[in-house]
Amino acid sequence: MSTRATGTFKIEGWDEKAYSESDDGAKLTRAAVKQAFSGDIEGEGTVEWLMCYRPDQTADFVGLQRIVGALGERSGSFVMLQSAGTFDGKEARGELSVVPGSGTEELRGLRGTGEFSAPMGSTASITLDYDFD
Repeated sequence: MSTRATGTFKIEGWDEKAYSESDDGAKLTRAAVKQAFSGDIEGEGTVEWLMCYRPDQTADFVGLQRIVGALGERSGSFVMLQSAGTFDGKEARGELSVVPGSGTEELRGLRGTGEFSAPMGSTASITLDYDFD
């Protein structure tokens, strides 16, 4: 039986650089992002996003994210894989899954899936349904 964790995160740093651009405004970028999590997921996160912007500046993205802190009553770190995400110009939304074997310390054996919603200029929300091997 899985447990549902809910929380919020704030963007603490965003360093984005284009590595391919076209004349119509489409581009490929890489962003190194720092986050602060609170709620059932507590701690600091770092994520590397690869993004594909269309000429209208909407985008799809993928990334790997490491969180160091606590999940519920357990502490350690784990990696979540962003399997699918979109940005509609106002809000980023995506689905998450824990990378198998990435949990450390008390988070060893962690597995789970979830989602997030991050409106521009506002606090983002995250849910994660998880359990342990």
